[in-house]
Amino acid sequence: MNRRRAHEDDDGYERLHRKRRRVSENQEIEDRLESLILRVGEKSSSSLESNLEGLASVLEADLSTFRGKILRILTDCAIRMPEKCTIYATLVGLLNAKNYNFGGEFVEYIVKTFKENLKAGKWNAARYCLRFIADLVNCHVLAAASLITLLETLVDCANEDGVPQVRRDWFVFAVLSTLPWVGRELYEKKESFLEHLLVTIEVFLNKRSKKHWPALKVWSTDTPHLQEEYLDCLWSQIKKLRQDNWSEKHIPRPYLAFDSILCEALQHTLPAIQPPPHNDNDTYPMPRVIFRMFDYTDCPDGPVLPGAHSIERFLIEEHLHNIIEAYHLERKECAAQLLCFPYKAKIPLEYCIVEVIFAELFNLPRPRYLEIAYGSILIELCKLQPSSMPQVLAQATEILFLRIDTLNVACFDRFVNWFSYHLSNFQYRWSWEDWEGCTQLDIDHPKPRFIREVLGKCLRLSYHQRIKDITPETFSAFVPLKPEPIYKYSMEGAASLPGTEAAHQLVVCVRNKCTPEEALNVLRELPNPLREGEQPATAQAAPHNPLKIDVFVQTLLNLGSKSISHSFAAISKFHYVFKILAESEEAQICILRNVWELWQRHPQMVCVLIDKMLKTQIVECSAVATWLFSKEMAPFFTHGYLWEVLHLTIDKMNKHVSKLSGELQEAREALAKADSSSSDSEEEGGTKKKKDQDKPTEEAVERMEERLEAAHMDQKRLFLIVFQRFIMILSEHLVRCDTDARDPVTHWYRSTVGRLQQVFLVHHEQVQKYSSTLETLLFTQDLDPHILDVFHQFIALTA
Repeated sequence: MNRRRAHEDDDGYERLHRKRRRVSENQEIEDRLESLILRVGEKSSSSLESNLEGLASVLEADLSTFRGKILRILTDCAIRMPEKCTIYATLVGLLNAKNYNFGGEFVEYIVKTFKENLKAGKWNAARYCLRFIADLVNCHVLAAASLITLLETLVDCANEDGVPQVRRDWFVFAVLSTLPWVGRELYEKKESFLEHLLVTIEVFLNKRSKKHWPALKVWSTDTPHLQEEYLDCLWSQIKKLRQDNWSEKHIPRPYLAFDSILCEALQHTLPAIQPPPHNDNDTYPMPRVIFRMFDYTDCPDGPVLPGAHSIERFLIEEHLHNIIEAYHLERKECAAQLLCFPYKAKIPLEYCIVEVIFAELFNLPRPRYLEIAYGSILIELCKLQPSSMPQVLAQATEILFLRIDTLNVACFDRFVNWFSYHLSNFQYRWSWEDWEGCTQLDIDHPKPRFIREVLGKCLRLSYHQRIKDITPETFSAFVPLKPEPIYKYSMEGAASLPGTEAAHQLVVCVRNKCTPEEALNVLRELPNPLREGEQPATAQAAPHNPLKIDVFVQTLLNLGSKSISHSFAAISKFHYVFKILAESEEAQICILRNVWELWQRHPQMVCVLIDKMLKTQIVECSAVATWLFSKEMAPFFTHGYLWEVLHLTIDKMNKHVSKLSGELQEAREALAKADSSSSDSEEEGGTKKKKDQDKPTEEAVERMEERLEAAHMDQKRLFLIVFQRFIMILSEHLVRCDTDARDPVTHWYRSTVGRLQQVFLVHHEQVQKYSSTLETLLFTQDLDPHILDVFHQFIALTA
């Protein structure tokens, strides 16, 4: 009996082992299939046609076991690697010719994926799905009439009423961007239907509003290159393609080699596809303006750059954008993939790459990725292609500098950041002498301003003497001052200042490691200049003591001036004193004035310290905004660091609101989940007790709602302050110029209007929530049309 039980145990172990081995073998086969599908189309010793034929046979043999896996991998690959769309379409075509049922299942699967992506708002994935569906017509998997019906349905969505224009734009863009792949097939088989589709699209484009277009232009003028709205540009490219009988020279079409096999296959029809209706919570891709920097005259002898309205230009640029999207986190791999572009022999590749990278960097409202990502990719490209890439990049820099007068303000900042970072990686070498003419221009002119800003940013990446050494003598006016504090209580004539004695006492006190309370005692006897001459009865009217703030802030931060870490340590240790002194908004503005007075030669330190004070809640966002727009800061309005401080302040407020909103959402979900599970009487006592402890109370959720509401009020107030100050400053300038009969469109005015536009664009998601309030209170019809136009362009972005 014991022997028999042992034998049964062995048998059970063997069965389990066999099952595990079978699962392991299946996993290996799945991984091998995935690898084969992923790598098809890559360089190999065999031709693409023979690889596709072999892979189709392998997949057909495994369909019975791995059908679901194969459906998923093929669809994922077509969406994630859209540049290989035609390869995967050919593979599906070959499988359909061998197994009609699989072809039908694949059509069902890709349609389901398309619908899911539309519903989830994954617009790029949905567009690549549509492209793949269209390409299946070329492979005789789908009937052309079936695709025409789908395209007509999508174009009908562009004529819906009561939906945002960005939604309607997307459906037209999705259809137009599919036509280069399938236009020829539809032209040959369904010409009248295709023409009707194009007429419908043209009618839509002709009546479509483009109020948003000026706000998204990198350059304000259209010379030498037209800055076209993306749908207009694509429409011109499609019209040119139609003139050329739908023939293009860029898309690989491996299915042509299998025409005799594919044309014998039975075709499928698409089920009825109705896109999901618009929901107010849906977000759609923003409109764009196509960035152009080069044309064929900029490129030396060699392959010719395709024209701005040739479909090849669209296909090349989209392919390069896709490479950046796939590899942007790996700069070395990204540079290598860009330089391995499959059609590099037919085009001036370096010029195309540089134009596409700057198009991404200058994309408005924001670049897709961190600015430094593009800078690091360009550095790798220069290392991999040292014979040509640095020259093309230098040429691009010269073009940008030459046209900088009309460059968008946000793009101006990005150009400064990129160029200073690039110089820091190439020993700050540049032919500055070529730009010597700028020394004769007005200091507020964009060209001298650019040089000043670049050298200021280079200083952050280097040290003062180095920056002095790299610049010619003629550029000495642009070299930033040595970044050191100006501590007035140790300067000549300090003895006559009212707070000097207390400042010296505070220095001794802090060096002796005093407590915050002891530091306050030193300041206690200082008189309040705001209360001089007041009667005792009105002594409470003055809300803060500017002299106390002056002595404390300047002395403490001067003692911590050795490094950012020393300054942070000082702020942390004496945080209590800061909070006592910063009892009102006026007091907080007084603190900011003193930070500026001490560190105005070191803008980076000003930015870092204000950021720290916002984080530690010493100053509020509204106080920073009010100080930035105060009279004493007006001379610095054309300096980039002032706007750097403004944007970090707005970002801080936006992150605070977003954090509270996320926490409230989580708490509500946890409460709802706990309430729904509380009715389960079979739940174990211990587990239920623990869940009750984790569950937020309704009172806690109410408190969170109140905090979020208060944060929204603060955010709205911040935007109202910012936009009101912009309107006041610009209106005063216009009135002054009108009184003096001067031209109001100065460099200062262009820059300030650009900054207003930048705030709207960069923070558009948050500002959008308060657009009706802004329209009612600030951007009223009696405002100057130049200022009002900026607001209307912003509203049009998502109208």
